[in-house]
Amino acid sequence: MSQINASGTFALGDHTVKRLGYGAMQLAGKGVFGPPSDRNAALAVLREAVESGVDHIDTSDFYGPHITNQLIREALHPYRDDLVIVTKVGAVRGPKGEWHPAFSAEDLTRAVHDNLRNLGKDVLDVVNLRAMFDVHGPAEGSIEETFSVLAKLQQQGLIRHLGLSNVTPTQIAEGRKIAAVVCVQNQYNLAHRDDDTLIDDLAGEGTAYVPFFPLGGFTPLQSSTLSRVAERLEATPMQVALAWLLHRSPNIMLIPGTSSIGHLRENLASAALKLPGDALAELDGIGSDSTT
Repeated sequence: MSQINASGTFALGDHTVKRLGYGAMQLAGKGVFGPPSDRNAALAVLREAVESGVDHIDTSDFYGPHITNQLIREALHPYRDDLVIVTKVGAVRGPKGEWHPAFSAEDLTRAVHDNLRNLGKDVLDVVNLRAMFDVHGPAEGSIEETFSVLAKLQQQGLIRHLGLSNVTPTQIAEGRKIAAVVCVQNQYNLAHRDDDTLIDDLAGEGTAYVPFFPLGGFTPLQSSTLSRVAERLEATPMQVALAWLLHRSPNIMLIPGTSSIGHLRENLASAALKLPGDALAELDGIGSDSTT
């Protein structure tokens, strides 16, 4: 547990959690659709994560759909008091695994109740509204109506805290006029740094930033510079990429996902990896070009 403690902590709503958590998306089947090929292995990964000190799990009922939440419940319920489970709403899956926006009041209310039922919780710790104006990245569009639905569900006691995902600074400002935003979850990693300014602004405000695809997502990060630094430090490229994110800003909270206990252990070990100044300079130079 000492390794993950080295990641430090940050506030997530009314909890202070370790900055290195776990993302459950990869526990579902291929394409985040259907059941895992090995259910027992998926359950073992979840249990190992929590036993290793993870106290922040990211999930959604549209992973599977329903699969990852049901796995989390089977593996970890009744939950430890210090475990924060963050989920997302705003999308549904089609019969072939397609991703569709689900922004109506009925859609969002159903999603919150689905998450409650499948996780076995009376109250959801944190719910992120996933903006779906463009599934490939943030795009402008008003979230006032949809975020207001979640704010009402929060007022009814079904949600403790609210966050936003796949959003622009304009949408974050719009959301804050409706309810407190405790975290922002956008794509960000060594090679995808569009949110540099946003991260710094949120850090100044004490708001958590949770990068999804911290290791590149469905297309893992590939960089000769990253590989050279990792070899020099006797670490894996993915460990170096995670360590760089932890160094990038104190408000960054990581949720790398995996369905392998071996990879989980490698990811958690990145918390204790120290990056010397020359390594940081090389990694900072990767910028938006992942082939350098």
